[in-house]
Amino acid sequence: MNSKHLERALELARANAHITPPNPSVGCVLTRHDVVIGEGATQATGSAHAEIMALRDAQARGNDVRGATAYVTLEPCAHQGRTGPCCDALVQAGVARVVVSTGDPNPLVAGQGIARLRTAGVAVDVLPTDHPLALASRELNIGFFSRMLRGKPWLRMKIAASLDGQTALENGQSQWITSAPARADGHAWRARAGAILTGIGTVLEDKPRLDVRLFDTPRQPPLVVVDSRLETPLNAPLFIAGRPVLIYAAVADAAKQAALEQQGATVVLLPGAGPKVDLVAMAQDLFNRGIHEVHVEAGHKLNGSLVREGLIDEFLVYLAPKMLGAGRGMLNIGPLSELTQGLDLNFASVERIGPDLRVLARVQGRDDFLH
Repeated sequence: MNSKHLERALELARANAHITPPNPSVGCVLTRHDVVIGEGATQATGSAHAEIMALRDAQARGNDVRGATAYVTLEPCAHQGRTGPCCDALVQAGVARVVVSTGDPNPLVAGQGIARLRTAGVAVDVLPTDHPLALASRELNIGFFSRMLRGKPWLRMKIAASLDGQTALENGQSQWITSAPARADGHAWRARAGAILTGIGTVLEDKPRLDVRLFDTPRQPPLVVVDSRLETPLNAPLFIAGRPVLIYAAVADAAKQAALEQQGATVVLLPGAGPKVDLVAMAQDLFNRGIHEVHVEAGHKLNGSLVREGLIDEFLVYLAPKMLGAGRGMLNIGPLSELTQGLDLNFASVERIGPDLRVLARVQGRDDFLH
């Protein structure tokens, strides 16, 4: 096995992660005598998977794939979904060997793809689960693995703040605390999400579009709004042609609901205490709708509520090299009486993005399913 081919397959998968949801993003490299003869990555939902794209690429190059080795970042699928089984396509093409980074947790696959390849006489190698490339392949599709193995979507909270933790001045001014490179990077994270989630406070105060503008993508993730009393204005900039908008409410109002639905929104009534939206039920509903990864961009009140309900799995925090003093914090979860009541995190990564720091911090134990 030549790990550089799996590294290349992972690179291809990463490049397409913004177009594949709700499917996982997968890369495939075909080789003969250790020379690349074709490569591909999963396309948008309903289009070809990575293995099919690699086979097509090899054909376009005039290369014969019989006897070739396929390096794939996720077990080839074995079921008929929007596309046919990739394991069968590899067999029919005459591929002799398949090297897989990691198994597919989908119960419709879960080892069946590998079994069918072996039954057909194809040699299959699977990396150990602790291999760095196996872990990287699962990390890339963390929402998919979360939904399949935990039965819930992966919720990531994005925050832009000053070094002293302020996300806005006391008067609400927040544009812009972080730099243009950090904002562009944040849009790249938006692009890969299954849905972007915000609250009515942000909708009313900031009048955001919450779309992907600073990253080139043909796909705009659906928008989710937590709006207990259905206060979303009918002329809100968030209503973008063709983009699904899902509004969760706690108070029934037939007239407002009808007006919002006329704008193209889907309204779901999930009353909790307060009356507030039942956020746990909302997360379950997003799971039921096939959403794997949720990107949260909200204010400190909704941020705090999501954390208190135990729904946030990781934090994507951009820290600007400036101090703002009194202002609005990242999230409202206090006051706590003991340090032990704080939320314990693990730093997954810390990187410079332009002049700012990007911190990816994960709630301790939340990613155990990846290992």
